[in-house]
Amino acid sequence: MASRQVRPALTETVGLDQLCINTVRALAMDAVQQAESGHPGTPMALAPLAYVLWQRHLRYNPANPEWLDRDRFVLSAGHACMLLYSVLYLTGYDLTLDDIKQFRQWGSRTPGHSEHGVTPGVEATTGPLGQGTGNAVGMAIAEAQLAALFNRPGQTIIDHYTYFLASDGDLMEGVSHEACSLAGHLKLGKLIGFYDDNRITIDGSTDLAFSDDTVKRFEAYGWHVQRVADGNNLDAIDEAITQAKRVRDRPSLIIVRTHIAWGSPHKQDTAEAHGAPLGVDEVKATKQNLGWPSLEPFYVPEEALEQWRRAKTRGARLEAEWQKKWDAYRTTHPDQRAELERRIAGRLPAGWDASLPVFGPADAQATRAASGKVLNAIAAKLPELIGGSADLTGSNNTEIKGGGPGRNFHYGVREHAMGAVLNGITLHRGFIPFGGTFLIFSDYMRPSIRLAALTHLRPIYVFTHDSIGLGEDGPTHQPVEQLAALRAIPNMTVIRPSDPTEVVEAWRAAISHRNGPVALVLTRQKVAVVDRTKYAPAAGLHQGGYVLADSPNPDIVLMATGSEVELILGAYEKLKAEGRRPRAVSMPCIEYFAKQSQDYRNSVLPPGVPRIAVEAAAPQSWHRWVPEDNGVIMGIARFGESAPYQRIYKEFGLTVDGVVAEARRHA
Repeated sequence: MASRQVRPALTETVGLDQLCINTVRALAMDAVQQAESGHPGTPMALAPLAYVLWQRHLRYNPANPEWLDRDRFVLSAGHACMLLYSVLYLTGYDLTLDDIKQFRQWGSRTPGHSEHGVTPGVEATTGPLGQGTGNAVGMAIAEAQLAALFNRPGQTIIDHYTYFLASDGDLMEGVSHEACSLAGHLKLGKLIGFYDDNRITIDGSTDLAFSDDTVKRFEAYGWHVQRVADGNNLDAIDEAITQAKRVRDRPSLIIVRTHIAWGSPHKQDTAEAHGAPLGVDEVKATKQNLGWPSLEPFYVPEEALEQWRRAKTRGARLEAEWQKKWDAYRTTHPDQRAELERRIAGRLPAGWDASLPVFGPADAQATRAASGKVLNAIAAKLPELIGGSADLTGSNNTEIKGGGPGRNFHYGVREHAMGAVLNGITLHRGFIPFGGTFLIFSDYMRPSIRLAALTHLRPIYVFTHDSIGLGEDGPTHQPVEQLAALRAIPNMTVIRPSDPTEVVEAWRAAISHRNGPVALVLTRQKVAVVDRTKYAPAAGLHQGGYVLADSPNPDIVLMATGSEVELILGAYEKLKAEGRRPRAVSMPCIEYFAKQSQDYRNSVLPPGVPRIAVEAAAPQSWHRWVPEDNGVIMGIARFGESAPYQRIYKEFGLTVDGVVAEARRHA
């Protein structure tokens, strides 16, 4: 009781709102200082914005971070994660003060940049600048699409905003240009962004490299733009958010002028406060400058915690109000309710793969063409499957024919944005999204692909024009290193089917996959359909690698992916005719194969038997499977050429005769 007699005077002196704001600043300073690593300045600058947003506007329930109709908040400026961690702890999420003290430590729930699935309440894994902005666009797309599909007159069950917070760096990165351009085109009226205009980056003043007129830029995209001249003006921030929420025909950006490390006597408005602790002495001086009541690290005034924790009561009330709407909806629209629940839970409908196409030896075609047919067969049974292409719909065969509004997306020539938006749609839940482009342009998407793998998201990538087989477009468009680069990403699954029958199984695997993204890598050129009455069934794809054609006690193993399987089958037949004992192995997915038991892998690749791997790509992926002293990798260690694809394959030695010659040397 004695402590409570002191603190009312403190509240009257500082003001309860300011005390709550300074609590965030103090926690950010202390956590970064204790970790001796981190970014304290931005959380200190943005604490007033966070307070207004989380106390007055954001709809959330700390007791249920997965509440379906909650507002989404994406911290695109992931380096400012101590801002988010502090707010999550203070509002009552399942995050403790001890978690805050473990900032940036091994195994903690407060990693150096916020990670979805690690910290309750974190909606997206951010840190690489600009990605969170693109994620937020994807979430807003998902909200708008679900609302259009499931809301009924008088029964609005999907109705939430998506907010994001971006730094100078986020708006410099190219992905934000693409994503925000797309958002403006789509008129995503429930997307609200905050731009932290603190004018400081790691190198110093933004004047060194950044002179954009951000207002004009976003107005040109079709956004509603407002300025808040003082990031400490709570009423101005409140009014700007209120105005943004009223604008429903376009996204909104609120530019907030802040001062990095606000309150620090010596480091405010300096680059020193961006990516390093303030220092013990400066933390002390800042707390004194703020009128903070204690120099004890991680001190949280009871009044401040009580005020922040009012969010728990408010959140419970908001969700309870929505639950009443949901209960009524369940009664009046039971079929729609069941469908939405199924989608959100990620359950596939019964029979979704019952009517997939069947291809025979007479159906030679590019695997991209076969993919389009399989995609449409699945889409007819799987309404949550949505997607599109980066202005390559006809080339990627990614159109869902007759799918109705919202099934097909036109991303334009924006691979960067497409990758980040796919992650946002996946994070929101309710859809299985796919995106198509040429394999060579997966390079543009690599940061988003990496984050999808890191976060265990499951977008599907349709990458066509997969090799030198695309021919005349030449080395600028012929992927060489991309397969190895994608396979190097942990938790990434790359499937390169050899023929249309494997394409069917590749799509079946991609839809069923649950742990990380899947890339389907497909040809431009026609390939023969493997006669499965003569060779092994394509279902072997699900083991990653399987014996396609065999001989008793094989003396050479030929293995390949994609269009090169046709080469090893041709070589298999020639070698067998010579009296040799070849084995042909289709290896459409190295990642799946690596997960099989050692006994299974040995049954496909018998130890001691020479191996030849054939793939029209960089060889790095194959070193694990081809012993240096007992085999050879027939790959490509240079860029391609512009010519008809048959000529290119011949010049690179990737022919049936070339494989036969290598087999003779090693068997």
